[in-house]
Amino acid sequence: MQPDNIQQEKFSRIIPSPTGPKVAVLIPCYNEEVTVGTVVRDMRMALPDAAIYVYDNNSTDHTIAKASEAGAIIRRERLQGKGHVIRRMFADIEADFFVLIDGDGTYEAAAAPKMIRLALENAHDTVMGVRLHERAEAYRAGHVLGNKVLTGLVVRLFGRGQSDMLSGYRLFSRRFVKSFPAISSGFETETELTVHALQLNMSMGEVSTRYVERPEGSFSKLNTYRDGFRILGTIINLLKQERPFLFFGLMGVCLALIGGVTGMRSVLDFIETHTVLHLPSAVLATGFEILAALALVCGVILNSVALGRQEAKRLAYLALPAPPRIEF
Repeated sequence: MQPDNIQQEKFSRIIPSPTGPKVAVLIPCYNEEVTVGTVVRDMRMALPDAAIYVYDNNSTDHTIAKASEAGAIIRRERLQGKGHVIRRMFADIEADFFVLIDGDGTYEAAAAPKMIRLALENAHDTVMGVRLHERAEAYRAGHVLGNKVLTGLVVRLFGRGQSDMLSGYRLFSRRFVKSFPAISSGFETETELTVHALQLNMSMGEVSTRYVERPEGSFSKLNTYRDGFRILGTIINLLKQERPFLFFGLMGVCLALIGGVTGMRSVLDFIETHTVLHLPSAVLATGFEILAALALVCGVILNSVALGRQEAKRLAYLALPAPPRIEF
């Protein structure tokens, strides 16, 4: 048997197979009756032995019926929002690898085996399905710009990142899923997933995948501006929690500069006349400088707290077995 055939046979035994890693496909859905059946069937073809779960989030159409007809395992989450659905999925389901894909039919199911193979070859804890910008109809201009801006911001603030942070197509290892402290309630959960991997320095990979427009009759639940600002707020909140010295240090620098500008005139007058001629400005400037010092002290203290939290998350992560690694 040729080496390539040996590798192919070995790969087919592992991805997926009853004796190989257990794979669960997670599909969060809200009013996706037009597409969910196709997504389930395509994922079944791509991963024949995987367990496919559709979590319905209070749909008012025939999403549940279409998913059930396609052969998916149906679960429900009553709390509205994608973040709530993902929290419930991660808590309820057991597997070695979890493939998360939106139920809108815009992602390429054939990329899932590639993502699993990459994870097995490199022991990745997460693999991102990076969307290729090949079809203009699939993207709204505001979404593309917002994704680039928010992804770039995370890279700047947390040191590194992934090239498509807001992609809804991802693979996770068990220890990623079971150590993930899901807090977000809506679409900002993708940001939380990315920062979790970055803060624990997890092994990450990327696989390019086609991204197509929604079929007729299917509508996006993402609001460009509302959800964009929510994601921005999540990034700021995560910066405060995970890197408090940077967050409060920047705040302290800004307050100190404002205080310096406000009090400059009073300082110059005092140098010339030895008298405080603009007392209100001097008091205001003093207040800003005190706030700047307090911000710096808060940053130092909370940085120690954040380090302790990070160590606890790291220990929880390490308490779980590493993802399997296969040499091809």
